[in-house]
Amino acid sequence: MIKCEDFFDILKEKDLLFFTGIPDSTIKEWIKYVIDNDGTSLNHLVACNECEAIALAAGYHLATKKIGVVYMQNSGLGKAINPLASLCDRDVYSIPVLLMIGWRGEPGKQDAPQHKKMGKITASLLDTLNIPYSILEPNISKVKAELNKAEEYLKNNDAPYALILRRGLFEEYKLKLEQPSNSILTREEVINRIMDKLNEDTIVVSTTGYTSREVFEYREARKADHHKSFYNIGAMGCASSIGLSIALQHPSKRVVIFDGDGATMMQMGAFTTIGKYQPANLLHIIFDNQAHESTGGQPTNSGLIDLCAIALASNYNSAFKFNNLKQLDEVLPNILKMEGPTMVLIKIKQNSKKDLKRPDKEPKEYKEDLIRFLT
Repeated sequence: MIKCEDFFDILKEKDLLFFTGIPDSTIKEWIKYVIDNDGTSLNHLVACNECEAIALAAGYHLATKKIGVVYMQNSGLGKAINPLASLCDRDVYSIPVLLMIGWRGEPGKQDAPQHKKMGKITASLLDTLNIPYSILEPNISKVKAELNKAEEYLKNNDAPYALILRRGLFEEYKLKLEQPSNSILTREEVINRIMDKLNEDTIVVSTTGYTSREVFEYREARKADHHKSFYNIGAMGCASSIGLSIALQHPSKRVVIFDGDGATMMQMGAFTTIGKYQPANLLHIIFDNQAHESTGGQPTNSGLIDLCAIALASNYNSAFKFNNLKQLDEVLPNILKMEGPTMVLIKIKQNSKKDLKRPDKEPKEYKEDLIRFLT
């Protein structure tokens, strides 16, 4: 393993001091280092999705003629293809960007199902995009040599270059700037409280990460009703759109979306689609801990915006905000009877169990169970 400080020293020598991106647990130690040092030895912008991050790095280059660094999980490489191909490519504006890509689903390594495909095609996808890359080894001399190669390519070709980073490359880094939380609620206790009050026909669509795992544990503890859930274990940000489409096709069934602040902001345009089609049976619940908790607790921008106001402006029928169970218990029975779309924002703290179970069947088995229930 290498120290984050040593890695940064190499980047600093090359004047690579602008960072932005979307977190990945594979490189969470590095991202924690960047967060701690923002505004001192480096400049860090918190992005909402990978497309935005590429655009931010492009803007930085246009403003300074310097090269920006964009970090992401390899799943995000799929999202970033558009700006990489139609903005940064040498056949368009020829904008250099250094990509730091966490390699989830690396062939031969055990990983969750949603990472397998992208793990297999990460390198070939970069080849298709004509983006050269280096796979970094946990040896600081070899890392320096690969970064020298990257620097030379970036400066001579004015085009993107990628670093592929395996899990365990960086030594542990203790985050000094912990995210404050004014809430005493945990997502697990709120999920349990809400699930207890849902009627037997309710469909639950849960977002990527700990949220789906906690819904799974709730179902598993009761040995029932997995067929009424869609565990959206991949495709971060897409749970609300999946839930919307199910709700439109089955207007007699209540559809509840369990979303997160990071996932919501990644695809916030979905608010406007929900508002346009106005499904009366849709309840959109957002758990807001101001962090990407399942990838290491990196901050989001949710503390600076009013998601309830955005939902209402997007044509939701109603929106509510809670930060304690007493408030939620008093209003939830009425909310479950309201005509939607309804948005409920619940402020929580980062406090998920470290041993949360993942859904233990193949994803397509859960899909088939849900389809049989709905059709």
